Amino acid sequence: MSKNINWDDLSFAITPTDVMYRSVCGSDGNWDAGEYLPYGNISISPAAGVLNYGQGLFEGLKALRTKDNKIVLFRPIENGKRLEEGAKRICMPPFPVDRFVEVAKEIVKRNADYVPPYGKGSLYLRPCLWGTGAILGVAPAPEYTFMVYVSPVGPYFKTGFKPIKLVVTREFQRAAGRGTGNVKYIGNYAGTMYPAKKVKADGYNECIYLDAKNEKYIEEVGAANFFCIKGNKLMTPALGSILPGITRKSVLQIAKDKLGMEVVECPVSVDDALAADEAFCSGTAAVISSIGNIVVDGKEKVYCGGEVGPITRKLYDMLTKLQLCEESDPYGWVVEVK
Repeated sequence: MSKNINWDDLSFAITPTDVMYRSVCGSDGNWDAGEYLPYGNISISPAAGVLNYGQGLFEGLKALRTKDNKIVLFRPIENGKRLEEGAKRICMPPFPVDRFVEVAKEIVKRNADYVPPYGKGSLYLRPCLWGTGAILGVAPAPEYTFMVYVSPVGPYFKTGFKPIKLVVTREFQRAAGRGTGNVKYIGNYAGTMYPAKKVKADGYNECIYLDAKNEKYIEEVGAANFFCIKGNKLMTPALGSILPGITRKSVLQIAKDKLGMEVVECPVSVDDALAADEAFCSGTAAVISSIGNIVVDGKEKVYCGGEVGPITRKLYDMLTKLQLCEESDPYGWVVEVK
């Protein structure tokens, strides 16, 4: 690692790197061979489908450096599959999963000097699929671009693995039952900025969204999946209008296989959450975030005295150690970048 970067000061913000990737798909439906380019600005038509009608998807995954200086990715094939499924829903040509994984490995290799040292953070990969062809009417764009850029980012928990405080919002909803809440569609995210801004001004870390139909069942925590624990049972909202998180999928597998927990994917009501022993949320950036407090309709539920719950801690430790090759990986989830 020869880059002049203060690894201790990294946050979750963009740091320009050396190389990005671009591939284009024309009206024939075939992706070109693609090219690796110097990181920098791109040219796009003001009539591009992604700018006018939001025809776009993105993914997020991390490259980590292990204690023995290997560089690894965690379940990149799952990101490729999710992008493929999302492309069908947004009427875009899917980028092949096998090529997605190869590009992910190659872009990390070409930017290896930006992968932080062990324990100092990760290299965050942002694959994007956009309708870049010019179009005036509401219809699929005539041309598409698949692009991957990367940035080193610091550890999500700058002050340690501390519980967060959440509030249930009844003022806003994240997604409709038959909408696009289950794909990583760019339009899902701008609408969550204002609710997050409001609750943060009131001292909360994020808000919990309820389902749009009944306003009774928990959907997501901002851009993270929700879990709660009662006894030996781990509950999480069933898939449908929520994002099928890759960390979520991994947590469920580990809880079942390594902790012998009863894993239930089902509607999780607010009352279920308030009756639980522990609660946490998951996502690529934080892996697992412990929930210390939930406020709903002015009433507050405190979990584990406001401290990290014992099962939440075990799941976090098991998953992060697996990602860093410090525990055996019976699933083949970790992919080394050679």
